[in-house]
Amino acid sequence: MALTFPRRTARHPAHRGPAATKPPTSHPHPQADTPRSSVTPPPTSPEAGTSTPAPTTGAADSMNVAGSTKAEADAVALVDGVSVADSRNLGGEVGRARVGADAVALVDGVSVAGGADSSKAGGSRDSGGVARAPFARTMLAFTLTAILVSGQLYIVIPLLHDMADGWHASAGALTWLVTAFGVGYGIGFLVFGPLSDRFGRRRLLMIALPLAALTSALVALSPAPEVAYALRAIQGIAVAMFPPAGMAYLAERVEPRRRVVAISAITGAFLASAVLLQVAAQVLVGAIGWRGLFALSAAGFALAALALRAVMLPDLPREGAGSLLSVYRAVPGLLFDRVLLLRYVATIVLMVGFVAVYTGMQIYGVTTSSGELLGLRAAGLPAIVLVPLLMPWLGRIPSTARAAAFLAVGALGLAAIGFTHVAALGLALLLAAYVASITGGLPSLNEAISSQAGPARGTALALFSFALAVGGSAGPQVAAAFGGFTPLMYGLAAAMTAAALAVLASTRTPRP
Repeated sequence: MALTFPRRTARHPAHRGPAATKPPTSHPHPQADTPRSSVTPPPTSPEAGTSTPAPTTGAADSMNVAGSTKAEADAVALVDGVSVADSRNLGGEVGRARVGADAVALVDGVSVAGGADSSKAGGSRDSGGVARAPFARTMLAFTLTAILVSGQLYIVIPLLHDMADGWHASAGALTWLVTAFGVGYGIGFLVFGPLSDRFGRRRLLMIALPLAALTSALVALSPAPEVAYALRAIQGIAVAMFPPAGMAYLAERVEPRRRVVAISAITGAFLASAVLLQVAAQVLVGAIGWRGLFALSAAGFALAALALRAVMLPDLPREGAGSLLSVYRAVPGLLFDRVLLLRYVATIVLMVGFVAVYTGMQIYGVTTSSGELLGLRAAGLPAIVLVPLLMPWLGRIPSTARAAAFLAVGALGLAAIGFTHVAALGLALLLAAYVASITGGLPSLNEAISSQAGPARGTALALFSFALAVGGSAGPQVAAAFGGFTPLMYGLAAAMTAAALAVLASTRTPRP
């Protein structure tokens, strides 16, 4: 490979020894030499989380990652198919916290702050003096916590019959346990991003995880469904603190060259939890009962709190960022944007279907064999792992076309399930194809919404996460409303077809 030397070497022909080939350390842009930031030179291969700092306003303005420069475009990465976009300036006013000049990302609607100021806390430091978290220990603790947090939405699904027997209630009525958690989880997404920006990531998580442990233990002790409904909503609010605060911490404290790996691991954990915790619940409920499973979750959250306390560096100093309510100023305009509204509706439909399919398998008894049911739950796990690996190639397709295609594939898969009445093996294969459509469709919709939102990208993607929570909450109710598994498959297939058409129609709707 030919080496290109900086222009200054032409004026100094005499070089001695290795100094003649030492690569330049200065940034090619003049503003990179200012002492405020620790920005590495643009790499030859894009590295998520690095961007050229704005010359005057620092972190807040360097996060409009629509991409007027190549470095800014690099900062808008597609991490395992998930649009990684700037969210520090949610609503335009919460981006003034002193977090350096690296990119601020938003994964699945989660505020992810990039590039921290140097800290005097322990841990390794990069060449700019920024304290960095120990990678292996941090990722182990955060990945396991992400699985536990996100999986709480799904853990109830395999437990519905056992809970119904214990409370002498119907399994269909107890689907409100999933809905209550989803409502609290969705509200928490919108609330705790700004709070973590204001008060610090570590401080918020040291409140969230003990509160999640307490509420999980109280659910295990619930004497009646009505008490459990309220506690599940509080549990949802508590665990919703982890995604915004945890992802923001990783982007601040993980080395930029490892940031893509970190975000990919947590994103994969959120997706895989839907399968892993359902399988774990089905395996363990016979041994320890549903109350024992919630007690086990409580213990898990307590251990997660201790683990994160051990690996997390102290919070960075932060400045006030105006009213916390300022994050919501862009919400009305985004919700009344016809293009975005169509894409939000498609997002809700996609998530409704995902949760409703698994709920329907449980409450309608698609198989009498617990082993076959376990295999059906696990059928989607390979797709959750493999589809993100294909996203660098699939990402070349426009996001709206890609999202519509995945929705159409999902609709065909559900219609085939309803029409063929296949046995367990065939059903597992069709479910794997359906889960693949979900795994590819959600990040495609994320990207389609991000590209339309302009400077309000952060708030738009926070609403995307809220739409996911709404869909997840409504899924169990939709499943219970159809009265049978086959009608449910046909109904969901029709809804996903309509959602695909809505996404395509959104490309023809001019933005006001």
